[in-house]
Amino acid sequence: MKRRDFVTAAGAATLLTACGESNNCDPSGSTKSEQTQEVIKWTMATTWPPGFQGLGTGAEYLAEQINLLSNGRIKVKVYGAGELVPALQVFDAVSSGSVEMGHGAAYYWKGKLPAASFFASVPFGLNAQEMNSWLLKGGGLELWQELYAPYNVIPMPAGNTDLQMAGWFNKEINNLDDIQGLKMRIPGLGGEVLKRAGGTPELIAGGEIFSALELGRIDAAEFVGPYNDLALGFYKAAKFYYYPGWHEPGTTLEAMINQQAMAKLPNDLQEIVRTACLVANADMLAEFSKQNSDALKTLVEKHEVQVRRLPEDVLNKFEEISKQLVAEQGEHNELSKRIYQSYLDFKTSSLEWRKINQSL
Repeated sequence: MKRRDFVTAAGAATLLTACGESNNCDPSGSTKSEQTQEVIKWTMATTWPPGFQGLGTGAEYLAEQINLLSNGRIKVKVYGAGELVPALQVFDAVSSGSVEMGHGAAYYWKGKLPAASFFASVPFGLNAQEMNSWLLKGGGLELWQELYAPYNVIPMPAGNTDLQMAGWFNKEINNLDDIQGLKMRIPGLGGEVLKRAGGTPELIAGGEIFSALELGRIDAAEFVGPYNDLALGFYKAAKFYYYPGWHEPGTTLEAMINQQAMAKLPNDLQEIVRTACLVANADMLAEFSKQNSDALKTLVEKHEVQVRRLPEDVLNKFEEISKQLVAEQGEHNELSKRIYQSYLDFKTSSLEWRKINQSL
């Protein structure tokens, strides 16, 4: 008993000595910093419908990782498109500081920043693995951050949908003649390629694609890939499912972070935010690879969807047009030229390795 009393007294004395030296304890042994630790609350606006599988849930996963890795020191609340700001105003909301974070795809801002498309996906461009390599090891991320810096925004890769599908068609595509006059839901640079090839691109929101296909307002539509397309029931409106997704061979999703919000964080929390983005980036690509495989099997075996490859003359024409169009995106200013040249150099240097590592 005396020995136990001595140990208890010694432990109390040690604690009191430490508290006296640091003036940072209470009698329970908790430090003041633990008791009064500030919880930093951030808001994330996204371009995706609330809870939208793969994309919206990817943004939620990113928020969870920030909360987890920071041990609760940063809590991020996620809002879907339209809940806080409209989908296409997320970049501006982050830029102004209305929200601390955003989640979307860089090509949504090509009207403001034409070169932004390079950091999401361009027709016949880099695949998902190559995009990650260019951004993280080939100087792409530094150029991306330089592009966004005047707008008070820090970008980070935060997901990838992998190769997308060419789309759903109400008729067979046998040659380039079948593209003439084709009305297709396809936005961005892909839509401009279709237009120059003789088709008619239509900009239709994701939630309206099914009815447009079913009612014959359009002849074809692209969205993402089997994972999302199955959930939206496109197989009920069109039976021909074409590949490859020449317009988006490996689409990077982005996290956008307000510069002032990031600067207010201590260095360890800044690194946690960046690390969480990279974790989310890898997780989304893994999810899409798995879910697309399962969904494609369901589409073919259960719903009897006919999966077809686009004819070579169509792909060759699209690629010819794409090279010129993509080059035009790099002609706007000195920074755009450097981005285009960096992208082109990386693609050129990776072609020989792509032939080998995709030869099986």
